[in-house]
Amino acid sequence: MRNALIELLACPECRGRLSLSPTATESDGEIEEGTLTCTSNHTFPVRGGIPRFVPRENYADSFGFQWKRFARTQLDDELLQPISRRRFFAETRWPERLSGQVIVEAGAGAGRFTSHAASTGATVVSFDYSEAIDVARRNNRSRPNVHYLQADIRQIPLRHSSFDKVYCFGVLQHTPNPKASFDALLPLLRSGGEVVFDIYRLSWKTLFAGKYYLRPITTRIPPRRLFGLVSSYVRLLYPLLGMLHRVLGGGRARSLSAVLAIVDYRGVFRLPTDRLYALSVLDTFDGLSPAHDHPQTIGAVRAWLRDSHLIDIEVKPGFNGIEGRGTMP
Repeated sequence: MRNALIELLACPECRGRLSLSPTATESDGEIEEGTLTCTSNHTFPVRGGIPRFVPRENYADSFGFQWKRFARTQLDDELLQPISRRRFFAETRWPERLSGQVIVEAGAGAGRFTSHAASTGATVVSFDYSEAIDVARRNNRSRPNVHYLQADIRQIPLRHSSFDKVYCFGVLQHTPNPKASFDALLPLLRSGGEVVFDIYRLSWKTLFAGKYYLRPITTRIPPRRLFGLVSSYVRLLYPLLGMLHRVLGGGRARSLSAVLAIVDYRGVFRLPTDRLYALSVLDTFDGLSPAHDHPQTIGAVRAWLRDSHLIDIEVKPGFNGIEGRGTMP
């Protein structure tokens, strides 16, 4: 944590200003340990260089396990292709230079998009509810314009009306109430600020998604044990699905994969076999482990935007199912 972050923070309980009492500082000025205290005496620890505004155990524990296990699997540097970079700029439609602006990343995961937001020259404040935020920080330590928080999207500890842009990719469906989570992002924006988000799509195809039939069982299994089961399941069926790719073609084989609750990127990304397999295990686990998975219809998301009083709103099918965007008047 750096001192510059304090000016952007607000107590999630009372919205008061926070002050910092550091107890351990690195040679580069990073504050590794300390306590944040607001004007109403609510206190929050700084551990491992990250302010923590959530309990140690929470509904996103599976994501903490997941991103520690797959810390670099999705990163462009690891895949040797700009997959995340292309998606970030295609989905946000933001210019590649945003110096002087301040961006909020709501849900960092392992930080696959963090580096691309930071590459614009903007100041980026990235938060995650799980301990994945530690992984995001490690993966992006070379980016001095990024600040990190462990925080709840429903009680974001940031000053209202202070940010130029907010993006939230792959997160809303995994919160207890996706609309309430979306609504919680909007007060962060200053006039003219933009929000871009995505969410899983609920449609007739959801009836054939095998993960939703398995999740009542898999979400009750501790993440570490579930990961072992998922790894064995993918290892057993992945070669068979490969044969079906050759016999049926990629589209039909991927449809069958979805019924079997296995994510298969063969024919989607041109990647080495080992990387395609790692992505399959990762995203199959990602589909079966989260405590929450609440896809939405396009009509419901359009209603969110209509009720939000944003302008220049748009809702359409996109990378993660549905993409939405709007601007604060």
